[in-house]
Amino acid sequence: MNKVRITAIRQTEYRDLMARYENPIEHTCDVREGEQWISINGERPEGLCPSAWLSMQSFVKALAQGEGNFYDGWMKDPMSAMISCNDGFRPFSFYIEVTE
Repeated sequence: MNKVRITAIRQTEYRDLMARYENPIEHTCDVREGEQWISINGERPEGLCPSAWLSMQSFVKALAQGEGNFYDGWMKDPMSAMISCNDGFRPFSFYIEVTE
């Protein structure tokens, strides 16, 4: 099985949606841009947000098993994907790629 690197690329905030729909909360996300994790055997790396993992796990598992070329050529590197977490107010984009 391949190792898969997961890199936190960028977080976006939709302040208009937050103001309209979200109840104020003190603590949101612990992920920081540039942070990286390695998935071994397609498993969630320790320290990776469980909610973000739910958004990317099928892609990570597929890459770990040697599959790729999602959506017929979506990514320049067919053994990678760009996936966002499921936070509708402040999603984080993650680049996932095979490392071995």
